[in-house]
Amino acid sequence: MQSFRFHPAVARWFEQTFGSPTEPQMRGWPAIQSGRHVLISAPTGSGKTLAAFLASLDALFREGVDAELPDETQVVYVSPLKALTNDIRKNLQEPLAGIRALLGEKNGREIDVRAEVRTGDTTAAQRQALIKKPPHILVTTPESLYLLLTSESGRKMLSTARTLILDEIHAVVDDRRGAHLALSVERLEGLTENPLQRIGLSATQKPTEEVARFLVGARAVHEGGNPDCEIIDIGHRREMDLAIELPKSPLEAVMSNEVWEEIYHRLAELIQAHRTTLVFVNTRRMAERVTHHLSELLGADAVTSHHGSLSAKLRLDAEDRLKRGELSALVATASLELGIDIGSVDLVCQLGTTRSIATLLQRVGRAEHKRGGLPKGRVFPLSRDELVECAALLRCVGRGELDRLGIPEKPLDVLAQQIVAAASVEDWNENEFFELVRSAWPYRNLTREEFDCVVTMLAEGFSTKRGRRAALIHYDAVNHRIRGRRGARLTALTSGGAIPDNADYRVILEPSETFVGTVNEDFAVESLAGDIFQLGNASWRILRINSGVVRVEDAKGQPPGIPFWLGEAPARTNELS
Repeated sequence: MQSFRFHPAVARWFEQTFGSPTEPQMRGWPAIQSGRHVLISAPTGSGKTLAAFLASLDALFREGVDAELPDETQVVYVSPLKALTNDIRKNLQEPLAGIRALLGEKNGREIDVRAEVRTGDTTAAQRQALIKKPPHILVTTPESLYLLLTSESGRKMLSTARTLILDEIHAVVDDRRGAHLALSVERLEGLTENPLQRIGLSATQKPTEEVARFLVGARAVHEGGNPDCEIIDIGHRREMDLAIELPKSPLEAVMSNEVWEEIYHRLAELIQAHRTTLVFVNTRRMAERVTHHLSELLGADAVTSHHGSLSAKLRLDAEDRLKRGELSALVATASLELGIDIGSVDLVCQLGTTRSIATLLQRVGRAEHKRGGLPKGRVFPLSRDELVECAALLRCVGRGELDRLGIPEKPLDVLAQQIVAAASVEDWNENEFFELVRSAWPYRNLTREEFDCVVTMLAEGFSTKRGRRAALIHYDAVNHRIRGRRGARLTALTSGGAIPDNADYRVILEPSETFVGTVNEDFAVESLAGDIFQLGNASWRILRINSGVVRVEDAKGQPPGIPFWLGEAPARTNELS
């Protein structure tokens, strides 16, 4: 450990806890400590997150030993999932407490390095506390980073950042959400007092060089396309115990109820043969449906569900119960796909095709998510067509093939959002802002004509399906200045992001006013008072439906219907096709 130039207390804590470093850590720490941008690409469970964080923790504790550590944010960690941000914060408490104790033994005083979360689940009181006393490590999501950059208090907190960690970067690179994040990163770079060191972490990505270019931005890409970045590619190949599970009855074009029963009974057998099983499905409706049937076979206390329409409290409760070994199985959507620490999982079952190679690797990698573990996965095709696709998936995994990431080129709707957001908090010279936008890799080929057209639209107003929209920015063509109009910041804060809006209804439990989760607007409108539905493996009876709210009471286990959500199924990747 001493070869990595860690403080003795940091090195001692690591050796006591883990013994020796993994390959991503051995290669990652010297690169990070050199101050260069770093991209670490390695299989899930290989210690990438600690590789990124430990060097930052070492720097913070060293600063605290030498002088009083100021209450300012120095490390910004961005994760694409709220569940992952909460998990990272909890997992940081162990090294923080351990290193703090070792330093206290030696120096006689505690160095309080703090890590806090800021996401959409953060309460107003918690947000105020963050502003009053900024954490040294801020854990957030792309959307919350955008909101912080668009508020005065958030900008003040972020201005002292030195290190930016983008975790599970492959999960956002290939869609408009990634373009939105790239612009936020460049806005953060322009705000900070010191140049940001950027660290990217990913389990599965191809081509790695393109992801590195996305990470560092166009300004740090040399002629020939070489990014100014240390790329540590461990490879995605990992030994796996993978197999396809088939029902006794022949698969047909559509699954019959009888075949579903065979699937549920086989799942129950596998769950009973293992300590903890993670069952992945592709939709929230399927998660609730499978949870309901498995509960009937295994007991309601043995199984629960986890998806994005459940309240944060229910999601965290499910994660904690799984870690403590209180659940035999957890049925989840992509909400548990990324590197969340969910304790010891022996088996991963995938119901239906994942539609991509990387998703299968990511999900099966949740089993034995630890150093040296052998992931075990079973794939259940749900039709004849899916059987062919699942066979192709396993063949691709065996060959070591990967999906190819494609970064969207300059989405102008995302650009419009960021222009309004940036102009609402400060005046900009249009030429300087144009250069800032082009420094984001997805916008490197943005022409001045395209930029000017977007600015003109925002300055003159535009028409939508709902009618004419007023102008959102002032454009001074003489002095080449851009600034936000009255109401621009509110528009930016309430309409930003690249995650599609949904008209979901909030489910509120009476009389406690507890938020349970959300259901689709169409499901809510089609339901009546007295109807019983399932959410989070519990039955709820509808009392009344108001605008945007479904008020319910506990149905005490009565047979429920399963709610539906629209537009969930993933598309098949080109490489798998």
